[in-house]
This record gives sequence, structure tokens and C-alpha cells, in this order.
Amino acid sequence: MTKIEALSQQFERAILRLDEVLRLEKNEFMRDSAIKRFEITFDLSWKAVKAYLEEIKGVPCASPKGCFREAYRQGMTDLRNQAVHIYKEELAEQIYRVLPRALSYFQRLSSKLNKNASCG
Repeated sequence: MTKIEALSQQFERAILRLDEVLRLEKNEFMRDSAIKRFEITFDLSWKAVKAYLEEIKGVPCASPKGCFREAYRQGMTDLRNQAVHIYKEELAEQIYRVLPRALSYFQRLSSKLNKNASCG
């Protein structure tokens, strides 16, 4: 199994886990769990994109912002950076409200990575 295949599988599992927690009834524990799962999913998405760019396209990728220009325009990297501050109730609530949209971005990214990787 290649690095990109392994990372893609981990990324897909993280997406499913994020989706799973977002479907549960919201309470403080579920909110905080969803935010943590978002962090994990984001980190795996960046690693999967990096592996794809380097292994498939031969393009070096040094940072999440470099790899995620579009995600950055959508505010996802900023959301990830804010997620570590969930001890602030207001910020945790703001982040939780946008997680379904982030999940949608992750699902589309995973689909594109899998499609492009299979095309070589």
C-alpha cells in the first residue's frame, strides 16, 4: 500500500467519524468531540493532499496553506487554528455551527483525491 493510499483511507475514516458525531444530538460533550474530530480530519486531509501532490504530481508541498489555497480562501485553515481554543464557549459554538460545511468540503476533497489518484 502506498503512502497516499494509507493516508486516503485514514482520511476517509476520519470523515466518517466526523459525520457520525455531527449526527448525534448536540450537547457540550458532542460539540467538543466534533471539534476535535474536525482537527484530526483537517490534519489528515492536509497530509493526504501533500502525499498526492508529491507522489502523483511531483510537486513539493511544504505547508497546509500552500496545499490548501482553496481551503484557505474558504476559511478552513483559520477554522482549524481556532479549533484549539474550544475552552472559549462562544468560539466553540461558532466553530460547531460551520462543521457541517467543513464536512462537505472534506467529502468532496476525498472524492477528488481518490478519483485523481486512480487516474495517475
